Amino acid sequence: MTEMLSAAALAQAVHAGRLTPVDVAERCAEAIRAQEDEVRAFASLDLDALLAAAAAPGLAATPLAGLPVGVKDILDTVDFPTERGSKLFAGYRPTTDAAIVRMAARAGGLIAGKLVTTEFAFMQPSVTRNPRRLTHSPGGSSAGSAAAVAAGMLPITLGTQTGGSVIRPASFCGVTGYKPSFKLLPVLGLKPFAWSLDTIGLFGAHVADVAFATGALTGRDFSFDDDMPTPRIAVVKTARAHLAAADAHAALDAAARAADKAGARVTALDLPDAVEAADEATGAVQGFEASLAFADEWDRHREALSPTLATYLDTASSITPEQYDAARRTARRARHALSDLFADHDVLLSFSVAGEAPEGFATTGSPAFNRLWTLTGGPCLNITGLTGATGLPIGVQLIGRFGRDRELMQVGRYLERAITAA
Repeated sequence: MTEMLSAAALAQAVHAGRLTPVDVAERCAEAIRAQEDEVRAFASLDLDALLAAAAAPGLAATPLAGLPVGVKDILDTVDFPTERGSKLFAGYRPTTDAAIVRMAARAGGLIAGKLVTTEFAFMQPSVTRNPRRLTHSPGGSSAGSAAAVAAGMLPITLGTQTGGSVIRPASFCGVTGYKPSFKLLPVLGLKPFAWSLDTIGLFGAHVADVAFATGALTGRDFSFDDDMPTPRIAVVKTARAHLAAADAHAALDAAARAADKAGARVTALDLPDAVEAADEATGAVQGFEASLAFADEWDRHREALSPTLATYLDTASSITPEQYDAARRTARRARHALSDLFADHDVLLSFSVAGEAPEGFATTGSPAFNRLWTLTGGPCLNITGLTGATGLPIGVQLIGRFGRDRELMQVGRYLERAITAA
């Protein structure tokens, strides 16, 4: 497998004049040509257009330095079809780009193509294969976004998370996945699934790469401070710890030991009942909103939906407004209780996934260790460097305080280095 591309290092090299945007585009094109037939990360692609765009003057001076960027095919694009993983939208061409796509273009990113999503970013497995082992799932729903980075085809990609669709495929494919604080990145131009949960995220090789890309996209300061205070890390296994395989427990324990060895203050923490209650509430929030978000598809085109999505929407239609409102109140209480925890802890450390990527393609994996953190809205990072029983990657998840994304990145790089050094 081709080595992953570091977005931060490539941009630095372009800014310094050691590489050109054409050099980077050609490197990506070479990796795509070598691996795309097997990995199947792209829903649409135009390498000739990418290479031509990379020759435009002035790119080397932009924040993203002309780096190729991949876009999950649930986000609108003018220059590529937006098919949303569904035959209902085959060949669909929006008239405007999603806001995040325009942000990438304005920052000097080159849209390389659209990346495979599961059907409407739900649970029906896609055609994409895991570059770490082609017989295993890449996860979902941001399957192509994680796989393209893992295969060294692109340095940075855009994905989305409603349950666990950034963190889970990042763990399965062995890349860094970042789910920002809710609404940090605009969702305008995203086909919604559940508007209280849908969050745009990023994939890169390492923490420094997603931090660089987030700063370049948003104009915010995501630089690292080398004399950061000693991190206070709380290990949180949650009430769902029994769902994690032995090697997921081993990975979490190894990450905690590495952080402790590096000098962090590491403690174990049980989540308050008010926070744990929000995990179950996620189902009512997501289901009620999805039943409205897909009202037209359900009423007019039900036969074109996969059995996976159709069955889900049929069940979700029975969620009452009263149940939805109660779930939202539970979520609000959980956010307040979670905020209180960060008075004594900088980040929480937990499972990213239940185990290694599943063999075969019957499932995209479980969001059991992700959905709570999506509902509560704080930033999350999948940290790489650990493996499971058969040698496939298993990530660990850092959860930060809402709005403190830069601080989460800082601790994420600290943990990433600690794991590497252990």
